[in-house]
Amino acid sequence: MPSFEIVTHVTAPPERVFDISLDVDVHTASMAGSSEKAVGGVTTGSLKLGDIVTWQARHFGIRWRMTSTISAYDRPGYFVDEQVSGPFERWYHAHCFRPDGHGGTVMSDVVEFAAPLGPLGRVAEMLALRHYMPKLILIRNRHIKQAAEADLATD
Repeated sequence: MPSFEIVTHVTAPPERVFDISLDVDVHTASMAGSSEKAVGGVTTGSLKLGDIVTWQARHFGIRWRMTSTISAYDRPGYFVDEQVSGPFERWYHAHCFRPDGHGGTVMSDVVEFAAPLGPLGRVAEMLALRHYMPKLILIRNRHIKQAAEADLATD
C-alpha cells in the first residue's frame, strides 16, 4: 500500500495551525484547482472528532465523491481523517502538529492509500497516484501555511 509523508514548517503556533487545518472552508479554498467542495455532512466551519464530510471534486477529468470521518483527534497534537466511502480501497491521513521550539509548528502529514480494483488499482497507483497525491497535499499545505501566517500577522 502506498504511503508518503509531507513535512511543512509554519510560523504560527500549533493550536492555530491545527484549527485552520480542520476548517472546511480553508480546505475548500486550498483545493479550488480541482473544484473540491463539501456537499454532505459538515459543509462549513470546523470539524471535530466523529464529524463526517462528503467531498466532491474533479480529478483526472472525472467527478469523484469521498466521504470521510475525523476518526482521531487530540488538539493541538494530531487528528486523523479516514475514508468511510469513496474512490479508494483505503484512505488514511494523519495530521500531526508539534512545536518547533521557536513559536512555530512542524506540520506532518502521513497518508496511506490504496486504489480499488486489485491489479488495475496497483497499476493506477504506480502510474499516477503515487505522484499525484503528494502534490495535492503540498498544495493544501501551502494554503494552510499562508492562512496561518497571515492570520498571525493580523493579530
